[in-house]
Amino acid sequence: MGDPDLMGLGASVLLRPWWLAALPAVLILAILALRRARGLGAWEQAVDPVLMRAMEDFGRVVPGRGRRLLLPATIAAILALALSGPARRIADPETFRNLDGIVLAIDLSRSIVEGGGLADAQAAAQLVLQRAGGRPVAMIVYAGEAYVASAFTSDAAALSPLLAVLDAGIVPNPGTRTDRALALADRIFTEAKVLKGDVVLVTDGDNLSPDAFGTADTLGKRGIRVDAFLVEPSSGNGDTPPPDAAALRRLTQEGGGSFGEAREPFQLAETISRRAASELARGDTAALLFSDLGRYLLLPALFPALLLFRRAN
Repeated sequence: MGDPDLMGLGASVLLRPWWLAALPAVLILAILALRRARGLGAWEQAVDPVLMRAMEDFGRVVPGRGRRLLLPATIAAILALALSGPARRIADPETFRNLDGIVLAIDLSRSIVEGGGLADAQAAAQLVLQRAGGRPVAMIVYAGEAYVASAFTSDAAALSPLLAVLDAGIVPNPGTRTDRALALADRIFTEAKVLKGDVVLVTDGDNLSPDAFGTADTLGKRGIRVDAFLVEPSSGNGDTPPPDAAALRRLTQEGGGSFGEAREPFQLAETISRRAASELARGDTAALLFSDLGRYLLLPALFPALLLFRRAN
C-alpha cells in the first residue's frame, strides 16, 4: 500500500501492522521459559534418562510445569494479532462522503485553448473522474476569473459530458488567474464542509501569483492537497506564454500535493486515487471507514485464560 500504518491483505487491511512484531518476541520468550521451566539444569544431561524417569515416578524429582507457560504465550500471541487491527472497509463510502472530495480546476485561458492543449487537459480531467472511487467531485473552470461549473456530486461520471463541451467561449474573462481558482476551491470545500481532499489543477502554470502560493499553502495545512497536471501546447502560437513547469511544481509542493503531465496523466491520477484511503485510515476518521475486527479475536483468548485458573494437582 505504500503506507507503514496500513497493510493490505486482499480485501482486508491491518490498521496497526507494527503489532505483528510482538509475535516473534513472544515465541522467543516462550522457548526460553520452557527451557528453564523444569528447573533441573545440567542434571538432565548428567543422569541416565531411564533413571530420571524412575526418580520422577517415585516422586524424588518434581519437574517444573513448563506446559502451563504455553497458555500465557498463546494469550499474548492472540492479543498481538488483535491489536494489529485486522479490518474490512465499510461497504458504503457515500455514508461518509464529506470526509474526502476532489475539486477539478480546469484552465481555459488562450494559451491552452489556442495552443492545442485542451484535448490533453480534457483527457487528464476525465481520468481523474474515472478514478474518483466514490469520492464527491466538484468542477471549476477559469481563465481571468474562476467559476463553479459543478458543485460536489457523488456521481463523477455525470461530469463527463460537461468536460466534452469545454471551449474558449466558456470563460469570457481573458488572462490566467490560478489564484482565484484556488480561492474558489477553498470556498467550495468550506461551504460543503468537506474535511479533506484534493484540488486538481489542469493548467500550463502561467502567471502564478504570490496569492496562488499562499492559498496553496493554506489548503495544504488544512489537509487539502493541491495537485497539478501540466498542459503543454501541441501547436506553435507565438503570442501566448510558454508553460511554466517549474512554478507549477513549486505550487504543488506548497500545497502538499503531486505534479504530473497532462500528456501522461496515469501516474498522477493513480496517486490521487490511491492515497485517499490511506490518509483517512491513518487519521482519526479510520473508525468511520473501516470495521476493526480485532475485538473479535479477543474471544478465543478467553479459553486459554480460563485454563490458567485450573487447580494444580
